[in-house]
Amino acid sequence: MSDWVNVAPAGEIEPGKHQLVDVDDVPIAVFNIDGSYYAIEDLCSHEEYPIAEGEVKDNRITCPQHGAEFCLRTGAALTAPAYEPLTTFPVRIHEGVVQVRDDRWD
Repeated sequence: MSDWVNVAPAGEIEPGKHQLVDVDDVPIAVFNIDGSYYAIEDLCSHEEYPIAEGEVKDNRITCPQHGAEFCLRTGAALTAPAYEPLTTFPVRIHEGVVQVRDDRWD
């Protein structure tokens, strides 16, 4: 179990943008989507390619390697060639700071 990790002050991540953070050697991208924050592992489920730099439109991200689209809110794969979802992580605002944690081993 990991503790909550500070990402950035709330409001510093602009809508449609992200901030990368390392949590227990896992690269996590935290996105601001219309004022709500969502976190995914920075790896496409199709071929483990970094995905955070992909195009973000609404609540979707497109993998820059093969063009698969994913929902940033749920991690769901929306288009081929990806069929497996992205790994998602809980995000919270605590004392004005966006925080994320890796809860997979709880």
